[in-house]
Amino acid sequence: MDHGTTITQFIAQEQRQIPGATGDFTALLNDIITACKMISNQVNHGALVGALGSADSENVQGETQKKLDILSNEMFIQSTEWSGHVAGLASEEMDDIYMIPEEYPRGKYLLTFDPLDGSSNIDVNVSVGTIFSVLRRDEAGDATEGDFLQPGTKQVAAGYALYGPSSMMVLTTGRGVNGFTLDQNIGEFILTHPDMKIPADTAEFAINASNGRFWEAPVKRYVDECLAGTEGPRGKDFNMRWIASMVAEVHRILTRGGVFMYPMDSKMAAKGLGGKLRLLYEANPMSFIVEQAGGMSITGKQRIMEMDPGSLHQRVPVILGSRNEIERLQSYHSEG
Repeated sequence: MDHGTTITQFIAQEQRQIPGATGDFTALLNDIITACKMISNQVNHGALVGALGSADSENVQGETQKKLDILSNEMFIQSTEWSGHVAGLASEEMDDIYMIPEEYPRGKYLLTFDPLDGSSNIDVNVSVGTIFSVLRRDEAGDATEGDFLQPGTKQVAAGYALYGPSSMMVLTTGRGVNGFTLDQNIGEFILTHPDMKIPADTAEFAINASNGRFWEAPVKRYVDECLAGTEGPRGKDFNMRWIASMVAEVHRILTRGGVFMYPMDSKMAAKGLGGKLRLLYEANPMSFIVEQAGGMSITGKQRIMEMDPGSLHQRVPVILGSRNEIERLQSYHSEG
């Protein structure tokens, strides 16, 4: 029986089109795929294996960690550290970069990841996911923190796994965006959503409306116009969504269009934060995916992937999605 193109076959076919490819990159992606399958299994079993609930600890951002945050982080490390394809790892759940143990060889790639995005939703069985980004490193030996501080334009690949009614992986290597669904019967991700594209127009946006009193003027203007519907300046009705899981929000946008906003606001500014989402672990990889699917991703005025990271855990505002709406939001920010 023909089950369709597996993600392994797809990646191998992509590699054959690159002159001089050694197979290291393909092997690294396969390690990442294995990690996501393991995390998917833990998420799907949830309370049956005692994986739900708080771990009674905090990550570097001061956020309470869930048991699955820690388990997912460990599984991602165990699946990728040993193969000789990476020089170092950086995770949202770890204060510093993860040094490859001495017994394992070093490779030419760097891997950043959010092992379980949206984990605050895990106890109520809402979709969560894993986000990852691959960077290249030219020098041999152990990685340093500075090696990871590359703009998003330097990414070699980015993707996410979505653990929902079905588990999916969405991947870009800079040649478009493709989606794969995990066939539990054979344990393989199968190509089900080839060449994903974000519609340029939309009537749907996602934002945490409870923060409305803290928003900057351009965002408040945009949301007010959308909420005014057919009687307002936009002349059409909009739907508002909010899941509080970036993976789920972006996946919806990839599937049917829309806008996702976690903008800068006065509450974050008062705390000295540059934004809510992490540049290396969330904003850059998702921006790469969104741009490759024909959308846009900005902080407000600036393209996210052109930012020079200043630290491992730098936070930034994120506004992404359907191109025509993001261009409108960008124009509002430029006007002040």
